[in-house]
Amino acid sequence: MKHPTMKPGPRNLITDIPGLRVGNAEDARVKTGVTVLTADAPFTAAVHVMGGAPGTRETDLLAPDRLVQQADALVLSGGSALGLAAASGVADALRAAGRGFAVGGQRVPIVPAAILFDLLNGGDKDWRENPYPALGTSALHGAATDFTLGSAGAGCGATTAGLKGGLGSASLVLPSGHTVGALVAVNAVGSTTVDDTPHFWAALFELDAEFGGRGAAAHPDPLPFATKGDAQNTTIAIIATDAALDQAQATRMATAAHDGLARAIVPSHTPMDGDLVFAAATGARPLTDPGADTLVLGHAAALCLARAVARGVYLASPAPGDPFPCWQARFG
Repeated sequence: MKHPTMKPGPRNLITDIPGLRVGNAEDARVKTGVTVLTADAPFTAAVHVMGGAPGTRETDLLAPDRLVQQADALVLSGGSALGLAAASGVADALRAAGRGFAVGGQRVPIVPAAILFDLLNGGDKDWRENPYPALGTSALHGAATDFTLGSAGAGCGATTAGLKGGLGSASLVLPSGHTVGALVAVNAVGSTTVDDTPHFWAALFELDAEFGGRGAAAHPDPLPFATKGDAQNTTIAIIATDAALDQAQATRMATAAHDGLARAIVPSHTPMDGDLVFAAATGARPLTDPGADTLVLGHAAALCLARAVARGVYLASPAPGDPFPCWQARFG
């Protein structure tokens, strides 16, 4: 049975989900940055990891059997393991604002985080003080419904096989009235484009020429595939919805969303990537048919994430010292 048509939200951003805000902060000299997703109130959060080299903070507490079921913010950061410190800056700022899990009169902000490896991208990494806590704080304070894509936030120093990576986002409004959105920092070992062409692997899922409208490549062959070679990898993402999901349902949505990475990046989920998808559910819209609705939410999550990956690469911009050209400079 053919499902009714889905369409992008008004911004075609993850913030088409009411109550969500996203902030970016970058250090152009270091060629790195941080992206923070937060909300007006705590939201149900989950995670699924499929890459072989993840870097994370507080992801264990997102399992459905854990005490804490909601988060105050999610952090995507460059910097490899050093970038996990960005979550500390976010947590400190949230605590100062009175946010966090209540424990005996104290507030403990719940801020899961994931990182990508951007330490070999040509930036100056010889810092005396870890820049990521301040970047995390700045990104949180700048969180808004409109935000920059491409070479921004956690996508500032991102790369793929042969092209700059970037920060991407996309959304879909479902026939049920639910909205799904994706946010991704694309820093893959593999390629988002087919061979040496401008055509994105995700072209079949493009809406409204959102990443150039070039269409699919003729007779694409995923073998042989291109890779970067060095361990400058990991694509980290957030998939969000206004649906009322429990943590188990949100975990299933994050799992399904990984199909979007596989459709947009060749190869994906490699031993050298730390590919990870967080899920966030604000709970504003109840499910009318839990079985059917969760199936469609997972499908929409994968579609959104594939499109967001291509948008992040398509919108990247050049900067001095880049190891790879951006899509616009090479094909635009």
